Parts: sequence; C-alpha cells; structure tokens
Amino acid sequence: MTDRLGAYAAFAGVLAAAGLPIYIHAPKFYVDAYGVSLASLGTVLFVLRLLDVVQDPLFGRLSGSLQGRRGVAVLIGGAGMALGMLGLFAVTPPIAPIWWFALTLTLVFSSFSFLTISFYATGVAKGGQLAGQGHLRLARWRESGALAGVCLAALLPALLEGIGVPPFIGFALAFALACAVALWAMTGEWGQSRDVPRLGFGPVVGDPIARRLLLIALLNAAPVAVSSTLFLFFVESRLQAPGWEGPLLLLFFLAAALAAPVWGLLAERFGPKPVLLSAMVLAIVAFGGALGLGAGDTWLFALICLGSGAALGADMTLLPAMFATRMARIAPNASEGFALWSFVSKFTLAFAAVALLPLLEMQGFTSGTDNPERALRALSLLYAGVPCVLKLLAIGLLIATPVGRGT
Repeated sequence: MTDRLGAYAAFAGVLAAAGLPIYIHAPKFYVDAYGVSLASLGTVLFVLRLLDVVQDPLFGRLSGSLQGRRGVAVLIGGAGMALGMLGLFAVTPPIAPIWWFALTLTLVFSSFSFLTISFYATGVAKGGQLAGQGHLRLARWRESGALAGVCLAALLPALLEGIGVPPFIGFALAFALACAVALWAMTGEWGQSRDVPRLGFGPVVGDPIARRLLLIALLNAAPVAVSSTLFLFFVESRLQAPGWEGPLLLLFFLAAALAAPVWGLLAERFGPKPVLLSAMVLAIVAFGGALGLGAGDTWLFALICLGSGAALGADMTLLPAMFATRMARIAPNASEGFALWSFVSKFTLAFAAVALLPLLEMQGFTSGTDNPERALRALSLLYAGVPCVLKLLAIGLLIATPVGRGT
C-alpha cells in the first residue's frame, strides 16, 4: 500500500495498548498482588498527570523542533515505553510497591506522551497529502488500529492466564515486541512535517474553534475515563460476575473497533458533527441502561458494552480528525496543538482516578469482598451516572461550536 496507512494503524495500536488498558489493569493488579490501597493508587495517578501540565507542552516544543530528526527521538521514546512496561508488570518491585508503581508509570507515561504528540503531529502532514478527505481517511485507519490494540491489550492477560503463562509478565513481553514491530513499520514516516514552520501555542490557544474542540475533548473523554477506571470493579462487585471481565472488555473494545470505520465513512458522507452527536446520544442511552443493573445482569451488561463501545469508536475517530483538520489550517506543525490535546485526554483519566477511587473507598467499597448495598449503589452512580451528565455537557458544547467538514 503506497500510502502506508497500515503502518499508522499498527503504531496507533501499540500506543493505545499503553494508554487506556494501563488504567484498567494496573490499579487492580497492584491492589491484588501487593495490597496497595485504592486511595494511594488514585493519588499517584493524579500526581503523575499533574506532571503533564509541564511535560506535555515541553514535549510539544521538543517534537516540533526536531522534525527531521524525529525518527531517532521516537526510537528512544519507544524503547523507554517498552522498558517501563516491563518494569511495571514483569519485575517484582525492588522498593515499596507504590513507589515502584510511580517510577515505572512515569517512564511509560512520559514516553507515551512524546510518542503520541509526535505521531499525531506527523499525521496532520500525512493527512494533507492523501486524496479526498485525508484527515478523516487517516483517522479511520489510525483509530481502528488503536481500538484493535486496546482489544488485544484488554484480552491478552486473560488469554495468557488461560494457557498457563503468567498474565502480566506475558503482557509486558508481548508489548515490548509489538513496540519493536511498530517502530520498524513507521520507518521513513517521521519526516512528513520536516518543512512545516513552527508557530508555537499561540495560534492554537488563540483560535476559538480549537479551544472549543479541546474543551469538548475534555468533557467527552471524561466518561471513558470514569468507566475505564471502574470497569473491573463494576463487573466483579456490582454484577458479581468474576471471570467475565476479560470477555466483556473484549466485547466493548471490539464493538468500538468495528464501529470506528463505519463512523468514519458516515462522517465523510454526512459531516463529522452530526455523526458525532448521534454517537454521543447512543453513549448516554448505553450508560443510562447500566444504572439499574445488579447481580446476575451480565448479559444485559453485554448489550450495554456493545452500545457504549460502538459510541467510543466515534469518539476516538471523529474528534481527533476534526482537531487535525483545524490544526492543518491554523498550525500545520501541530506538535504544540497535539501536546494540548494529549494533556486534555490524559487529565480526564487522572481526574477520574483521584476523584473516584478514594470516593468509592469512602463509601465502604473494598475490592474482592462482599460490599454493603450503599457502596454498590455508589459504584453504579459513579460508573454510569457521572458519564451521562458529562456527555450531556459535551453535546451542548458541540452543538454550539461552528464546525463542519473543513472545520
């Protein structure tokens, strides 16, 4: 394939495997394996995300200044991300587990931040070179690859455990191998934006549509952050369906992966804004349906996973494409723009961790034990009710934002 969109899909898959699944697997792994408290984990995750207040803008400037040497920098970042993942899951903590959790996640997240910013900035230049609606076309490939990566990352520990392989050691080793393959596949692509001038943060921050899109991204990503942080606890304790976490996660992300290219095609025909609004409504219907679930409602929750997963496919495909289209018009280098985008996306996960995990613990919730009804009701409200409110706010803001096919 001359446009090499398959390479972008592969690299996006690796990045996605290092993003959302870490918030699903890592907290519960450190609770179960090392007895770390939910409040401590939530605090660490929030502090690490505060680091991005300084780090992501600096990485944006660094990525923008490299341009022609970006390939070497990406190689270093990929190695750092793989080593951090191995340390997080495959190495017994040589120091207090909570500090080891913090150190290894810092390496994973820092590498992830630089790679994500460089990858999406490169995609802005690449999308402009493709025929037709290049940014939407690239987004379909990229985000479909990302969702496939999330599917594999969510399911892999359970599959490995089923065949007698230590699940998280195997996950970390497979991730390191995937990093090497994805870096090789993207060889030669990192010079796409070599001759694009750097304009700094000014055009992004000063553009009202770009600011609106960043705020929409914040509100729209928060429900995913909330549900991802609480998913394993909801299945295990509210549904009382231990062992179903892996299949339900796979169903959720598989629905997103299959829906993503469909949303992209619909957006090319009808425009991204009305299609994204439709997906947001679907997400509210799905999350609302989870509010009344209880023990034994596993199959009903599977339907909710299908609906909310399909809506996630639109979130991951259309909003980044809309923002990339805007960056191509106001800040073609895009490194600084996607530094802000990266911060917004990760801040939602951090806020979910620091706000929800301690709050859940305050309500008397304890992982892996019988919980009082008050704690289970709180779990349902946080898992399903909070995302509905946030989605409604995002819908209102998107309706009021003047964006179209050309953004």
